[in-house]
Amino acid sequence: MARKLEDLAIDHLATTPEVLRLLMGGLSDEDAEWKPAPDRWSVAEILEHLSHVEGHYFRSALDRMLEGKGAEVEPYDQEAYAAAGTYTNREAEESFAHWEEQREDNLDFLRELDAGAIARTARHPALGAVSVENLLNEWAFHDLGHVRQITELVRARMYYAKLGPFQAQYKVHP
Repeated sequence: MARKLEDLAIDHLATTPEVLRLLMGGLSDEDAEWKPAPDRWSVAEILEHLSHVEGHYFRSALDRMLEGKGAEVEPYDQEAYAAAGTYTNREAEESFAHWEEQREDNLDFLRELDAGAIARTARHPALGAVSVENLLNEWAFHDLGHVRQITELVRARMYYAKLGPFQAQYKVHP
């Protein structure tokens, strides 16, 4: 029997902390703070972003959608938050722990929603009508993007320099 897409999205949301924990298993604090370029994010900054967006966008948007007709979802401008320094100067482990706690609370909440909640909508000022289903898919999509981003940072920081002659066969894009 095929699983509903929203169940799969919730499963992805549930496994992201474990996947990230495994990816970051060998990172030192210095590795977590390493930025491949001034305009790119470090693992620590990504983790703080995940922590921030979990409560300030995803849960907030979900709550507004569940309020009912006339609800509006506030857009999340990660570039503005990044430029303001919201994601900088945070300890990776502290950000991860805060995000993981929020994620568990959000998963408990999502799993308790009634079946009809998936169709609830709100208005996004730039995108128009968005549903809980749309949001769940964005949430999982967002997670997977940052899993990919952290994976590439780990590849570049921990392994690429030690490839020796095998470096000729690979390119990294952290």
